[in-house]
Amino acid sequence: MRALTKAFVSVTAAVGIAAGGLATASTAMAAPASAQQQVVSAEAVAPLAVNNLGLSTTRAKHWQCWLRDTGYNPGTIDGQLGTNSWKAAQRKFNDMGYNAGTVDGIVGPNTIKALQRYLNIFDYNLAVDGVAGSATRAAFSDFNSVNYCA
Repeated sequence: MRALTKAFVSVTAAVGIAAGGLATASTAMAAPASAQQQVVSAEAVAPLAVNNLGLSTTRAKHWQCWLRDTGYNPGTIDGQLGTNSWKAAQRKFNDMGYNAGTVDGIVGPNTIKALQRYLNIFDYNLAVDGVAGSATRAAFSDFNSVNYCA
């Protein structure tokens, strides 16, 4: 049995060398990543479908109603800040000159900076750094404590 193992390793090494190096020999025989591992990797880089930035469903509905009532359609008022809600916010922020960037519904640094600029109108005194840290989330929550859905 030992002789058979040595022969197999030798043949594998020879194939690897012929194909471009010993590293190829070891990786050529490696099993591909499982489907579950591949899904996890894709999820890690995919944008969130819903990003409430810490808001409760009720406060997220207030934000959606505020967007709707100021002329920017967020889609269904459901308390889930998804792509349509954030596209509406990005359009509003861009129209106000706060440079939310591309209207894509993704809550990236430009959208957060625009939100911070907007919230600063109401004396929240946030650093405009594009990071949705605890101060930004608290100010966003406080802003949405008012029921705009009345």
